[in-house]
Amino acid sequence: MEAYLLDWVNLLLRWAHVVVAIAWIGASFYFVFLDNNLTRPEDPALREKGVDGELWAVHGGGFYHPQKYLVAPARMPEHLHWFYWESYATWLTGFALFTSLYLYNAGTYLVDKSVHDWSPAAAIAASLGFLLFCWLIYDAICRVFGQWKHGDLIVGAGVLAVVVIASWLACQLFAGRAAFLLVGAMLATTMSANVFFWIIPGQRTVVAQLKAGQPVDKIHGWRAKQRSVHNTYFTLPVLVAMMSNHYGWLYMGKQNWLVLVLLMLAGALIRHSFVARHKALVQGRRVPWEHAVIGVAVLLGLAIWLAPPPPTAAERLSAARPASFAEVNAVIEQRCVLCHNAGLANKNVALHQPELIKQHALAVYQQVAVLKLMPMNNATQITDDERALIKRWFEAGAALN
Repeated sequence: MEAYLLDWVNLLLRWAHVVVAIAWIGASFYFVFLDNNLTRPEDPALREKGVDGELWAVHGGGFYHPQKYLVAPARMPEHLHWFYWESYATWLTGFALFTSLYLYNAGTYLVDKSVHDWSPAAAIAASLGFLLFCWLIYDAICRVFGQWKHGDLIVGAGVLAVVVIASWLACQLFAGRAAFLLVGAMLATTMSANVFFWIIPGQRTVVAQLKAGQPVDKIHGWRAKQRSVHNTYFTLPVLVAMMSNHYGWLYMGKQNWLVLVLLMLAGALIRHSFVARHKALVQGRRVPWEHAVIGVAVLLGLAIWLAPPPPTAAERLSAARPASFAEVNAVIEQRCVLCHNAGLANKNVALHQPELIKQHALAVYQQVAVLKLMPMNNATQITDDERALIKRWFEAGAALN
């Protein structure tokens, strides 16, 4: 019953997390697009009011005319919409999901003793440390170098170094699936921390200055804009890290940390291409597609690198040999029944009887032979030959053998 209830908790948290993340990312993408597509207003009355940029757009059967003030309007409007609940809700639901799955079952999801043999408590403490220290290091880099002449490049290089080091370290300490997710959560935490510690406080300061009739310090808007732009570059790397737990072949290799770094780099390059495209179009310049081309090339290179090698003569001979149910049953008894039995049917799958194995043959084939997600963290040390045996058995007609 506990496993069943936990599945419901995970489902509802995951659903809520995706919904609020869509709202946050959608708003972030829209405002980055808006900033990069604003043009100098032609109406002198708008310029006199302090409007620095405007955009005419059509959507949903209506016309829209958003305007942006260079620092702030002359007086505070009566109704002001704030964008922050999307960020906070995304982080809170994500952390709750991480807690209910990875921290609650740290011995299963965080720890892979073939990678690093340590206690679940130590793994939990280290995983929380990743979330905290990434933010502290990133924030320090922004504080020290953010206002330098070439601060954006320096900060970008610093963030890349942090991601590379964190990816390598996470893959040396945690199960591969958890390592990928943890690096993504580390960047997602940084995104929400940017909103909580810099973007919203800066905006609140500007509002307070306006209400008090004081001159508005433009540094607050500049800092909020800087952190908001950083967030948009983190978005695609975070998303690919979160999705990676469905693809065992990504995180099960010896160089899995490099796979993660390259995936994130490709996402950041592709996102930059869209940001640069917005600016180029409004300024009448050539669209710089080269960043997207490089990002796609990185993905193609990864696909080629991770492609399975052609089978050897021995493997071809083995593949041609029919797999008997007795052989498959022996593998499942040794590698799978520990977690899928009458007393512990994880994911409502029990495999302790021949008829149950045939009933769940498709799930076994998908999880063990195709996605290579099971056994979790390969806790029972299933071999590639045994995965291939299950593959041959299923593809030959599992229910008939």
